Formats: sequence, C-alpha cells, structure tokens
Amino acid sequence: MGALTDGLPTELLQQTLRVNELFYSIQGESTWAGCPCFFVRLTGCPLRCHYCDTEYAFREGSPRTFAEILGEIERAGARLVEMTGGEPLAQKRAFDLIRVLCERGITVLIETSGAVDIAPCHPAAIRILDLKTPGSGECARNLPSNIDDLRTRDEVKFVITDRADYEWARDQIAEHRLADRCAAVLMSPAFPQKKGLEILGCPGLDPRTLAEWILADNLPVRQQTQLHKLIWDPGTRGV
Repeated sequence: MGALTDGLPTELLQQTLRVNELFYSIQGESTWAGCPCFFVRLTGCPLRCHYCDTEYAFREGSPRTFAEILGEIERAGARLVEMTGGEPLAQKRAFDLIRVLCERGITVLIETSGAVDIAPCHPAAIRILDLKTPGSGECARNLPSNIDDLRTRDEVKFVITDRADYEWARDQIAEHRLADRCAAVLMSPAFPQKKGLEILGCPGLDPRTLAEWILADNLPVRQQTQLHKLIWDPGTRGV
C-alpha cells in the first residue's frame, strides 16, 4: 500500500473534520475484538444515552484535515480503522473519509448509533449498528430504514441494561431476522459508569446474568465485553 494521500486532490486533503482524538489501540468490541485498530473519534452526537462512556466527545475536539488524519493512520501502519464518536456520521464529511480509506484497501469499521442514515457509507465499509434499547433513553431515535439497509458484512449491537432491554432486543432479532441478515448480532452488558448511573436507574448489568439469559433462550448472538476496559483502566482515554 502506498501513501494514503497519493493522488488525492488538494481540495479533498484540505477538508476538515472535528476530531476528538486519534489513537492506535486494540479493538475492544465487535467480531474484530483483539485486533490492532486505529480509531478516529469524531466530536459531536445528537443522542444522550444514559450509559454513555464518551460524553467528553460531545463537544471536545478540534478541526483536523484529511491529510493530517490519513498521515497519522499511515504512520501507525494500520490496516483496520474504526470511525467512532460521539456519532461519526453526524459530520457529513465523514462519508468522504470513509470512501477514501475503503478505496485504498483499508478495512473500515463504523460504530454508529442508528439515529443517522447509514446508506451513504461506502459499500466496502462495515457498519456496526448500535440499536438503542429502551434503557438507553434514546430508543425512539432508531431509524427503521437503517435496519432495512443492513448488508451481510454489517454487525448489529445491543447494549443491555436490564431484563426489559434483553427482551426488547430478543424481539428485534426475531422480527427483523437479524442473525440471518448481517455478519453478527452482538450483546453487551451495560458497563457501570462512575458518573452515577445509579441515579439514572442504570447501574450496569452483570455479564453473567446476560450470559444466562442468552443461554436459556439459545439466542443466536455473540456476547461481548469491552476488552479495552479490561486491559486499561475503564476511565482511560485514547485506548
């Protein structure tokens, strides 16, 4: 692979995205968990999920050019890149960066809330659609059209806070035949937050409890943990 910027027009390289952080780490979620991955965390999100662990990305960040972002990816030697946030697709220019990376042979993961249209993403990108459960407080923001647009390479994720969330997700999996329509259906127990989720009624969910529910129903899903929070302190940024 040559330089990621080779042959790109100057006006494209000078385009900017508001970036919260850029870092190279171990992928902590999805079927790509454990793989070295370069993360492009963009600023901003239209949602306010009760269990959000990246509230600092709502507003913190600064403009970075495509040239700067591509240069950092290339220096890391990354072949796997995740666009995340916040909500990465809330910035329309993110679709241009996704296209550039895909056309240069980079595997691109997109961690998206499901509240923004995923259809404009490059066909080679892997969309990880985080369908919001009732316990998130943002279930009404899910776009039904995003479920319709799922491809066999995409993945669907549910963050489960309690039994009601689990049953809601179980019904969605059956109704939309998600296990047949995409590469994986993921379930994550909500991770307890130091900001005081107990006050919000969302203290997190014991992973063993979720595992027992999945096994009892023989549900066609993959339970996942946030591997990066086991490797580093859960409050550490840039990992």
